[in-house]
Amino acid sequence: MITKEFITAGRAVFTVQNPTGEHYTFQIAKKESPDRDPIYFAYLLTGPDNTSDYTYLGVFDVRSGDVRLTAKSRLNEESTPVRVIRWVSSIVWRGRSLPEGYAARHEGRCGRCGRVLTTPESISLGLGPHCANAI
Repeated sequence: MITKEFITAGRAVFTVQNPTGEHYTFQIAKKESPDRDPIYFAYLLTGPDNTSDYTYLGVFDVRSGDVRLTAKSRLNEESTPVRVIRWVSSIVWRGRSLPEGYAARHEGRCGRCGRVLTTPESISLGLGPHCANAI
């Protein structure tokens, strides 16, 4: 199961799957700015290249775990991917578990720096040891 710390680390990529095997892959990217708090953007994987075929969904609120659609959002409020990311993040933000048969997994890379995770503790957390200590 993914965590708040993983999602807000800066480069989180995770996949949500339902019991029938349908799945969506999301990316939450952090953008730093010297004159304001960081802003987080949510994206949906929409093409075959899992490193660059992401479509902008909206702004991710790290306080609530919600996704706010903007004028540049490519999907609407009723679209399944928007409903899915809101649903899973609300569960994570409340510290609950997903229902039986559902899963939310990271891709095996650190949510902060993107390096491949190798130790059981890092894989479980979704963050490497150095990045976990930096958060």
